[in-house]
Amino acid sequence: MPVNYFTYPVKATPALAANFGELRTNHFHMGLDCKTDHKENMPVVAAADGYIAKIKIEPYGFGRAIYINHPNGLTTLYAHLNNFFPALEEYVKEQQYKLEQWSIYIDVPANLFPVKQGDFIAYSGNTGGSQGPHLHFEIRDTESDKVLNPSLFNFPVNDNIPPSLLRLAVYNRNLSTYSQTPKLYGLKYAGGIYQPTTPTILAFDKVSFGFSGYDKYTGSANNNGVFEGEVYFDNTLMSSFKLDSISYDETRYINAHIDHKLKAGGGPYIQHLSRLPGYPESVYKDGASDGVINLTDDSIHDVRIIIKDASGNTSEIRFRIKRNNSSCNIGNGITNQVENFEPNSMNVFEKDDIQLVLDDKALYDSLRFTYTKTASSTPGAISKLHQVQSGLIPVQDSFSIKIKPDIDLVNPDTAHVIMVRQWGGKTEVFRATYKDGWFAGKFRNFGSFQLVNDESPPTVYAYNLKENAVLTSATQIMFTIKDNYEELQNFRAELDGKWLRFSNDKGKTFISRFDEKCHPGPHELQISVQDIAGNTTVKTYHFTR
Repeated sequence: MPVNYFTYPVKATPALAANFGELRTNHFHMGLDCKTDHKENMPVVAAADGYIAKIKIEPYGFGRAIYINHPNGLTTLYAHLNNFFPALEEYVKEQQYKLEQWSIYIDVPANLFPVKQGDFIAYSGNTGGSQGPHLHFEIRDTESDKVLNPSLFNFPVNDNIPPSLLRLAVYNRNLSTYSQTPKLYGLKYAGGIYQPTTPTILAFDKVSFGFSGYDKYTGSANNNGVFEGEVYFDNTLMSSFKLDSISYDETRYINAHIDHKLKAGGGPYIQHLSRLPGYPESVYKDGASDGVINLTDDSIHDVRIIIKDASGNTSEIRFRIKRNNSSCNIGNGITNQVENFEPNSMNVFEKDDIQLVLDDKALYDSLRFTYTKTASSTPGAISKLHQVQSGLIPVQDSFSIKIKPDIDLVNPDTAHVIMVRQWGGKTEVFRATYKDGWFAGKFRNFGSFQLVNDESPPTVYAYNLKENAVLTSATQIMFTIKDNYEELQNFRAELDGKWLRFSNDKGKTFISRFDEKCHPGPHELQISVQDIAGNTTVKTYHFTR
């Protein structure tokens, strides 16, 4: 790592709200969240010499983001920004009008915006998926786009505090991790070592471990993620993980790094110290095993778990383990359970009115597949409600699901049919495609699925715009769009027959600020909105500015 190559990227007190590898829903946190003194519009600067290579603008995710390529083969990313520096802001606006899109992800010619270390590039903000003012900062390998841990580059954030460890988890690995609840042991700290409340643990003959813990930076109250974990059995390294680099293709593997079923069911975060069968090595490195320990005798064995942060501060758990097949009960698993869906294999489920196909990279561990079918009470439903497995079980790759409707549609190819997934109070929808009597969809989570014929178009609400309104003192136009399934396929605005830019940060409101595109005088504004089912609403307004 080129230590001291990059300068701190924002003109604010150096402090972190989150670090690289911190545990998030369906992903590792992929950079540093640099605090901005609880304010927006703090100056963001280029971390090193280079040139602006890409711009991304999106309603969620990064919000407004800048990518800078550097001559050392690395790229830095700055996200959740407000306005860019004026010349770049004008260039981005030109590109949006050229593409007739507010959301863009564009390459910028290499010679157009060169920067020197410390040059002002944008103001910090709270755009996109941000929940408070800060700067999200990443360092990537330019060629591979793999994200590197910025904490290894010696930024001015002091860390003299070792990780804090809360609990030990023990798994019976004769079973799938999805067929049990781990046995959890609280940890006590004494003499520089963490020990479980039961110093000698009785276990089945195949066992693995996990832990709960967090890290802190000096002077900060934030609980951040740990960097590295190792498990030793009788002083032999069995397995380890290190969060030094992760690609966005790998970030969803967090659902195999943690006990997803336990966390999604309301339990704590447990990080596995063993690699699940459907998880490629990625952040893990196998030692004498993949982390699963075989107890082949009835002797007492020593186990050490070492947890580190990126600054090298270390915490250690020590305990002993002994095989005891007859009396030990780790978790609530059943040893004769049949688990008929396997990782690293294609898995298919078929009934008269449902088909499900999971590819060989979909599952992390084996599971006993479950399915039930009931009548649906959802308005517009045209199929039964199909409960497919449990939403507590994670899936890596999208799977295909087909459902046969209960009624014959006159024109199924053009019908407004969506496939609706529900779990835990959340709803997800997919525009279903029709072929040979079946409607098909793709999802990345299990749950309850059904077909709905959605004939309800979106509703357009204007905040300050009525027919023949006079807007001489207004600075912007703002709309809110409501739909029964909250999923929009398209929003388009035309002012006097030409595309007009509306921003849509966080997907809440559509805002167009008056500029040279809307000169003084009378205008016609047409708003066209389409939901994911294909229902369209068109509104036309006349106003004077």
